[in-house]
Amino acid sequence: MPAVSIEHYENFPVASLLCPPGLRPAVAAIYHFARTADDIADEGDATAEQRRGELQAYRADLDAAVAGRAPSARWAERVFVPLARVILEYRLPAAELHALLDAFEQDLWKTDYADTAELLRYCRNSANPVGRLLLHLYEVDDAAALARSDAICTALQLINFWQDASRDGPRGRVYAPADALARHGVSAADLRACRDSPAARALIRELCAEAETLMRDGAPLVHRVPGRAGWELRLVVQGGLRILAKIRAMDFDTLRRRPALTAFDLPPMLWAALRMGGRP
Repeated sequence: MPAVSIEHYENFPVASLLCPPGLRPAVAAIYHFARTADDIADEGDATAEQRRGELQAYRADLDAAVAGRAPSARWAERVFVPLARVILEYRLPAAELHALLDAFEQDLWKTDYADTAELLRYCRNSANPVGRLLLHLYEVDDAAALARSDAICTALQLINFWQDASRDGPRGRVYAPADALARHGVSAADLRACRDSPAARALIRELCAEAETLMRDGAPLVHRVPGRAGWELRLVVQGGLRILAKIRAMDFDTLRRRPALTAFDLPPMLWAALRMGGRP
């Protein structure tokens, strides 16, 4: 399962060698759909209103693909022609694709969150649909598996937020919930200015601990996803946990520095993936 943070998917594999070859075109189609929508919402110098209009046009092309109609020419070759084939072949749930677009549109106007519940509702659209779409491809659809997928996907999204604090602050985005900020005596302005302090580090420590709990709650899903895809999911889980370990090793100083995975992280991730054991 690829990382749910759509932003460059840089921490985790997308349609990697471990992905079943027959599913790689489908995984790639979902990735290009999400990646392109994210670029519309986040890249370049367009105004928020212009981005909203672009996303509405993109959503109209999604509706066309779902209905079996020809999309506009703009994104057809790279995104909607291959996606339409996947929607038809695998009966992809269109609601999950629309949920991703809902999250990208929300990013245009919402830059902070009142509490954890509100942040998790955002992750329900921005992160969880990717995992659910991939489980659909793997024909895993029971309630327990979906709940664990949601836990992993939300954890990956949250880990990306706390990893990217030094990037999101200058862009005016504060994902740390307001109630957590208040508990630690940290202001949203502190995070926007990337103002490091013992209180800010304590805040990030708490947020990372919550993300790790979610990741470990979802981890048993690796035993439900079949074959090579299950091993890819193990590496996704271990990649998220490895980022958390790096944040911990730098004493939660992500307002000034951004940790990232490197080739040197792969051996310990592989070892940890092996230690997750076989099916219970």
